[in-house]
Formats: sequence, C-alpha cells, structure tokens
Amino acid sequence: QVQLEESGGGLVQAGGSLRLSCAASGRTSSRYNMGWFRQAPGTEREFVAAISRSGGTTYSADSVKGRFTISRDNAKNTVYLQMVSLKPEDTAVYYCAADSKGWRVPRVSRYEYDYWGQGTQVTVSS
Repeated sequence: QVQLEESGGGLVQAGGSLRLSCAASGRTSSRYNMGWFRQAPGTEREFVAAISRSGGTTYSADSVKGRFTISRDNAKNTVYLQMVSLKPEDTAVYYCAADSKGWRVPRVSRYEYDYWGQGTQVTVSS
C-alpha cells in the first residue's frame, strides 16, 4: 500500500505558473504508474496527465498539452506536475493517484487507479 500527499496548490493569476508535488510513502512509488486528475465543482474527476514507473512514458490531456508537464523523481518518491500559462478553466482540486497493476504504459482512466491523495486546490483568477 502507498499513501499519497499533494502540495503546491494555491491562488494564481491567469498566465501564471504552479508546480504541484505528490509525495509517496509506504511502498516505493517506483512500483506504480502515477497520474494527476482534477475535479471542478459540479463536474466529474478528469484525467490531466500520467507517467510510467520509469518516467519514460507520459500522457497529457489535450486541454493541458503544451502547458502542463508531468515528471517523477523515484529517488525522492515524488511526482510533479509543472503547470504554466494557467487559465481560469484550470481551477479545480488536483489529485495524485497511483496504479498498482503494473501496466507497461500508464492509464488515463481514473478507474484504473487504486490509491488517491486528498487533493490540493488550484485557483486561477482572470
């Protein structure tokens, strides 16, 4: 089992940047494909980005492609989401998730992920 804790959220103006971190404890995060999801009020939780166990494969949602970058440091058991050129529509609670199934490539469906953090709020003002 792994425990996940997100940090780095906050209030930022449109066009600004934030870097979210997801620290894993318990079993080492290098065993898991990792993902970032987000959920705005009244909407379903949606995929943002995912990264394979080695970090060699990444996927991003079309809505964030070119603006958000997922990365990981397995020595630190931490996954990051670098966000630039933020827009008001990026406002949401951002969740980190781990998939323990050992797929060769990371999944984009939230139903594939077994472990979740509590989330961190990102608010982008216009």
